[in-house]
Amino acid sequence: MPLVAAGELVSRAAAARTAVAAFNVITLEHVEAVVAGAEAANAPVILQVSENAVKFRHGRLLPLARAAVATAEQAAVPVALHLDHVQSGELLRQAADAGFGSVMYDAAHLPYAENLAATRAAADWAHAQGLWIEAELGEVGGKAGQPALDAHAAGARTDPAEARSFVADAGVDALAVAVGSTHAMTTRTAALDHDLLKRLTAALDVPLVLHGSSGVPDAELRAAVTGGIAKVNVGTALNIAMTDAIRRFLTEHPEAVDSRKYLLVAREAMAEAVTRIIGVLDAR
Repeated sequence: MPLVAAGELVSRAAAARTAVAAFNVITLEHVEAVVAGAEAANAPVILQVSENAVKFRHGRLLPLARAAVATAEQAAVPVALHLDHVQSGELLRQAADAGFGSVMYDAAHLPYAENLAATRAAADWAHAQGLWIEAELGEVGGKAGQPALDAHAAGARTDPAEARSFVADAGVDALAVAVGSTHAMTTRTAALDHDLLKRLTAALDVPLVLHGSSGVPDAELRAAVTGGIAKVNVGTALNIAMTDAIRRFLTEHPEAVDSRKYLLVAREAMAEAVTRIIGVLDAR
């Protein structure tokens, strides 16, 4: 099946008051697991490659991107390819040629005026390339390479009035909002501010995105989708599934040296996690 645009999947989800799941991938096993899990759920899905994943891959975007495109083209469900948490202008400008239909430009760590100016420039470039663009306002903590941030600290949450002005002035197509989740959580204990989400949904006319979803319990995720979240980003949950599966396998088979054997169980565990999370979101 040909690649679809993430904007198309997110807009469709927003209109139906549901959400599309977007999974961050690091290896080919991640890519294959996400697609297999989405096929098992008979649901569309977004494959995301973050700037940190590109750094891990020696700064080279194309090898993983081309693997993701090839896997998506053989999928039985719609698959989109999204470049996530981009701060580098050089990386941003590789997106279209590498097969990505959308980008998330991340200047949320900057003061408001600088965030707005940088995001406006990124949006102008992205739209000229036919790319859908997501941005972030407020700050979802836990990003690699950045200081720890309390998701409940003053100033961390997204302000609805400020968000409305930001979206209008920056010209972005979707907004990641800070409502209490945190990146890279390994426990599912995050409590979302559903009143704030309600106010953000009322204030904005673009789809809303939830980052840091791995630390959010199922009931909270369902409530977030009901409250207006149309795209749910997941990363750490896949890494937990992968690592736990490999750890169990090597504990039970200490003699194992063939990486295919433990990568097989890791890929299966990630695929099961994908199917389960999509079921929680009811993203079909």
